[in-house]
Amino acid sequence: MIRFGRLFAALVALVLAAALFAGCGDDDVEPVGSPTPTTEDSTPVGSPSPDETSTTETVELEVWFTQDGDLFLTHREVPETQGIGKAALEALLAGPSDSETDVDVVSAIPEGSELLGLSISEGVATVDLTGEFESGGGSASMFARLSQVVYTLTQFPTVDGVMFKLDGESVETFSGEGILLEGSQTRKDYKDQLPAIVVEEPAAGEEVTSPLTISGTANTFEATVEMRLVGPDGKVIAHRFTTATCGTGCRGDYETQLKFKVSEPTEAILEVYESSAEDGSRIHVERVPVTLVP
Repeated sequence: MIRFGRLFAALVALVLAAALFAGCGDDDVEPVGSPTPTTEDSTPVGSPSPDETSTTETVELEVWFTQDGDLFLTHREVPETQGIGKAALEALLAGPSDSETDVDVVSAIPEGSELLGLSISEGVATVDLTGEFESGGGSASMFARLSQVVYTLTQFPTVDGVMFKLDGESVETFSGEGILLEGSQTRKDYKDQLPAIVVEEPAAGEEVTSPLTISGTANTFEATVEMRLVGPDGKVIAHRFTTATCGTGCRGDYETQLKFKVSEPTEAILEVYESSAEDGSRIHVERVPVTLVP
């Protein structure tokens, strides 16, 4: 299984090594098993190539929804395909899983929104959606749905920004809220949609063993990040804290391991949060459903 996101740096190193080995004149060499969205994503939606249906390899994708009004990172495993950008968008339009909705993960994208096409050129992905994409909701909902698409597509190294079309027409002013989409939209344009804490690992719904690796990014007071596992009875199974590489106004990375003991598979909620400096209450809580396995 191939994973995008935080393993991108490792993939870059592998590509450079392959290029050096092949020699300067071998410009057509591509890393085996590392698909990235290309102009081939412009193939008609709903018309998979033979490679898309026959492959046994899989790819793990980032798909961004929302929780408590902020972006929330989920993962989807799909068959390896050259149309990987299209696969990511289709997973986004399919909405959250049952286990994700159990912890209030939702999508700001209206039901009925469909993907009409996707093309990628010179670092810009142009996504064509049906008009339902701009229906309903206020400005908060509009910014949330735009950010979901932008963050989902810019996980790929070939995509720096996103241009939007609706029913084949380029969009410069989005929805009745009058949101101006000047140029390609990047993650920087929607950084305010990120929560204080993002959990990149584990994935929602994942079966995990001890020690559980927990990682992501955070912008918290003094870079402190806490986490705990809560069982179905509300009992805290395990708890610890760590620090990110940056905090109090800047976003840093964090990674730690949490040990736990269970005698049988147990449904639990991983809560990653910050303790309030004022009263010690839990704030900026990210809730990720997992199954603890002995």
